[in-house]
Amino acid sequence: MKHSTVRLRRLSRELRTLRAATEMTTEAAAEQLGWSRSKLNRFETGKGAPTTADVAAICHLYCVAESTTEALVQLTREVARRGWWTAYSDVFTGSYVEFEAAAKEILHWAPLLVPGLLQTEEYAREIIQAGHPDRSDVELSRRIDARMQRKTSLLGAHPVVLHIVIAEYVLRYPVGTPDVMARQLDEILQAIKQPNITIQVLPMAAGVHGGTEGAFSVLTFGDEDPDLGYAECPAGEVYVEDLGQIQQLKLNFKRLAATALSPEDSAAFVAAVRSEYD
Repeated sequence: MKHSTVRLRRLSRELRTLRAATEMTTEAAAEQLGWSRSKLNRFETGKGAPTTADVAAICHLYCVAESTTEALVQLTREVARRGWWTAYSDVFTGSYVEFEAAAKEILHWAPLLVPGLLQTEEYAREIIQAGHPDRSDVELSRRIDARMQRKTSLLGAHPVVLHIVIAEYVLRYPVGTPDVMARQLDEILQAIKQPNITIQVLPMAAGVHGGTEGAFSVLTFGDEDPDLGYAECPAGEVYVEDLGQIQQLKLNFKRLAATALSPEDSAAFVAAVRSEYD
């Protein structure tokens, strides 16, 4: 069964914290539970999902308060809950979409392409088709549908707070026909008007900057989970959980935002580029 990566990450952290509070070693706790050390270690590292009975036994051993035990047992049940993205397991091979769905705020640097959350269906089709030229029409449609569902889920009834710094190059890079680009720029202009979305443009006139190594995102989850860094490369997905490295990503983003045009000037800049298609 495919488990919730986000909730399993949270549960494993809670189990580690509870054991640390007792000052018991993994070996000692596992022995008293009648388990192997590797079993408990899998639960504490998120490499395996415990049952509700497992979590109840752990809480009993650590003398955890009843209210906390009930909360952790409920979290354990939620680990098995399926999100909308599981219907697209053939498209989403990693866990990023699930982390994205749980995030309270997303910081994103976009140096090459319009971010997926802002793409029109036409623009997405051009990008996906170019990246997967040998896929069938059915497979391409699945990928496009998944991207549009991802956009709807994050920007719908309970929208995530989104701050994007986008390079001028992205606005001028021709994807598809001029009409496709015009409608994509219209979509960005509409997104700029949303209260939960901040978009800044980093103009070419700004010169060299600290974002030349590629796109990246920082996801924040409020008090429930630690922040997560993310980058995508041809070899796959890279997740950053080290606090120092995440702080560096945040600093890089802050510098990019400081160099970019203000949100107001960015809106005018996008509108000016859009007018070139009239």
